[in-house]
Amino acid sequence: MNWSVILTSMLPEHLLLIGMLAILGLEIRSGHSRDGFALALLSVGAAAAAALWLFVTGYLAEPFPQHFLVDPASSLSKAVLIALALPVLLISRDDFAETPYYTLVLASLYGACLVVSSTSFPTLFLGIEIMSLPVYALVLLGLLRAQSTEAALKYLVLGGAATATLLMGISLLYGWSGSLQIETFGAALQYSDPLAMAGAALIVAALFLKAAVVPFHAWAPDAYEGASAPVTAFMATVIKAGVLLAALRIFGTTPVLQPMLGLVAMLPLLSMAWGNLAAIRQVSFRRMIAYSSIGHAGYLFYALLGDGDGRWQAIVFYLIAYGLMNLLAFAALPRGADDERQDRLDALKGLYRRRPFSAVMIAIAMLSLAGLPPLPGFVAKFLVFKNVLAAGHTMYAVAGLVASYLGIYFYLRVIQYMFMTEQDPAAAHGSPRRYAVAASLLCLVPATLLMFFPGWLLERL
Repeated sequence: MNWSVILTSMLPEHLLLIGMLAILGLEIRSGHSRDGFALALLSVGAAAAAALWLFVTGYLAEPFPQHFLVDPASSLSKAVLIALALPVLLISRDDFAETPYYTLVLASLYGACLVVSSTSFPTLFLGIEIMSLPVYALVLLGLLRAQSTEAALKYLVLGGAATATLLMGISLLYGWSGSLQIETFGAALQYSDPLAMAGAALIVAALFLKAAVVPFHAWAPDAYEGASAPVTAFMATVIKAGVLLAALRIFGTTPVLQPMLGLVAMLPLLSMAWGNLAAIRQVSFRRMIAYSSIGHAGYLFYALLGDGDGRWQAIVFYLIAYGLMNLLAFAALPRGADDERQDRLDALKGLYRRRPFSAVMIAIAMLSLAGLPPLPGFVAKFLVFKNVLAAGHTMYAVAGLVASYLGIYFYLRVIQYMFMTEQDPAAAHGSPRRYAVAASLLCLVPATLLMFFPGWLLERL
C-alpha cells in the first residue's frame, strides 16, 4: 500500500477529518463546549483549496483499486461541494456556536467527498450514508419550532427507506452480475434481463428519494421548514449536489435506453411541474424553497437524458449556479428571534425600504433560480435542455420547458413582496449581520463571473 499516494489522493478528506478531530479534541481537553466556527471554516477552506489543487494539476490516482478513484473530474466535484459549504458556515455563525454542529457539517462533507470518488457500490453506499446521517441530527439542532422533531423523524424514516431501497438494488445487480463495481449499472441498462432492470430501477428510485423527486418528495417540505435556515441551506445545496453527483457517477456515460427512459424522464418531468405548482401556494419561505428544490431536482435528473459526455458539463454547471443562488437567498434573508414568524413570506413585505441590500440579493437569487437571462440560472437550464434535444428527446425537452415556466410566478411573487408591497410593522428591522453580508458576497462574486464569463468554466468542465 502506497501511503504517499493515499495521503495525496485523499488530501481534501484528510483535512476535513483533521478539522473534526481538532474541534472534538479541543472540547474534550477544555471540558466544556467550545465554538468550533474558526476551526471548521479553516478546515473547509483548506479542503476546498486542496481539491482545487488536485484538479488544476490533473492529479490521477487510484489509492484503493476498484473502489476509490481520484481524477480531475472528481477533484473538481469535491472542490464545488466543499466550497458551497463555506457560505453555509458563515450564515451559521450567529445561530450555532456549539461543537456538534460544525462536527456534523464536516462529517457530512467527508461523506460527500467519498461519493464522488467511488468506483464500487460499497464505497458509494458508505459515502451516501456518511453524508446523510449527520443531517438527520442537524435538522434537530437549534430546535427553533415544535415541528422540528417531527420533521427530523420523517427525514430519518424516509432516509432509511432510501437506504434499504439502494441496498436491495445493489443486491439484485450483484446477484445478476457477480460484481459490485458501479459500471455494472451501465451494463444492466444494456440488457432486458428482469433481475438487472429491477436492480437498476431500485437504485434510481433510491436516488430519487434522496433528492426528493416526485413522488418520493414528501419528506422535503417538512424537513426544510422544520430545520433552521443554515441547515435548510445546507440540505438544499450540498446534500442535493452530493446526491446528483452520485447519480452522475452511477450513470456515467451510459445512454438511457428505452426500458429505463420512462422512469428517468417522466418522474423528473412530474417533479418539475408539481414542484413549481406547489410552491405557488406556500406561505413559508423555507417550504417554498423546498418545493423549488423538488422542481430543480427534476431539471438535474433530466440532464441524464442527454449525451453521456454532455451530462458532466450540464450537471456540474447547474449545481454551481443553483447552489450559489440558493445560498445567496438564505444569506440575505432577514432572521429574528421568532423563527416561525420570520419564515413567512409576509415578513418580506417592504423589505427594500428597510434592508435594500438584502432585498436586492434575494431578488437576484430569485431571478436566477427562475432561469431568466442573463443570470447563471438561465445558462444552467439552457445546457440541460440543449443536451436533451441533442440526444433526440424533443418532446421531453418541450414538456420540460413548459414545466419550467410554471415556476416563474412564485419567484416573481417574492420580488413583488419586497419591492411593491407596504412593509409589515412587525417585521425585523436593523442592518444585515456581518457574516451574512460576507456570505452574500462570497456567493455573488462567483455568480457574477459566471454570468459574464460562462464559457470560461464550460471550457474547463
